[in-house]
Amino acid sequence: LPYLFTRPFVVYCIPTRRSGETVRALVYNHPSRCSRLETGRKRPLHIDIHGGGFIGGIPEYDTPFCQKVAETTCAVVVSVTYRFAPRYPFPAAHDDIEDALEWLLENAEREFEADPKVLTISGFSAGGNLALGVTLGNKTSRGKNAVKGVVTFYSPVDLRLPPQNKRKPPGFPSIDPLWFLFPLFDAYAGPSRIKNIGNPRLHPTLISSQDWASDALFIIPTMDILLYEQLELVERLQSETAEERKKETSKSDNMIRIEKLVLEGQWHGWIELPSWLIDGSDRRKAFKAACDFLIETHQKHGFESSHSHAL
Repeated sequence: LPYLFTRPFVVYCIPTRRSGETVRALVYNHPSRCSRLETGRKRPLHIDIHGGGFIGGIPEYDTPFCQKVAETTCAVVVSVTYRFAPRYPFPAAHDDIEDALEWLLENAEREFEADPKVLTISGFSAGGNLALGVTLGNKTSRGKNAVKGVVTFYSPVDLRLPPQNKRKPPGFPSIDPLWFLFPLFDAYAGPSRIKNIGNPRLHPTLISSQDWASDALFIIPTMDILLYEQLELVERLQSETAEERKKETSKSDNMIRIEKLVLEGQWHGWIELPSWLIDGSDRRKAFKAACDFLIETHQKHGFESSHSHAL
């Protein structure tokens, strides 16, 4: 409803591997809506993936974040949707995001005046899993380093266990308030869990630091059944990359960054709630951390973010 009469984005339909079928996307900083950068400069390209437990959601959910990224980093932001379970279990959503990524790598420069060589990605909840999956899948024609940085918000990184079996943090209710939705939340990974028990595309926690190709920032609330799997992944990757950095001091500037922002007392999905329902300071803190991380990633790959560059 907030975007019924005025929209900060342009709606696009991105083709997929399924003949004649597309995924819907919202494009922020579309060339028709913003001034060009100085001669010869292309904007970075950023992909955002909304959450919804793999069973629903729309890209409009992430408009406040996408607008912030577009305004702060100068990037062209493409917010993408995908197919939902239970009708479409794994790997349908992963395939859709992979197809969108492939299309953007090939067409973003022509369509949006964006530089696919400076590509970052973000995702909320299930969208974070999809962001990591496409980053780690490395099946794009541009190779495994296509995605330079990834930001996730309360992302499931280990779907080998169904939701009801995940470890609860201290202070979490003994009965999960969303217990009645657990069967639906498991409708994406559950049907092929055994077959894909060792698949890092679905379970990013299985990837090693040697195969991790992108800088990453994990934004993690503590009142979440996904707390421990995220912390364990981050701490393991930080430990492994620290060891690698000791061995390759001459290449330290090019080493992968693994960072986290832990927000005490916040719940899964809190950041997407209306401002009148939450203390907005933590949301502002999370958005700033994400944008600062993306700007640093852009700079690392040759783009200096400054609104003074806009003509």
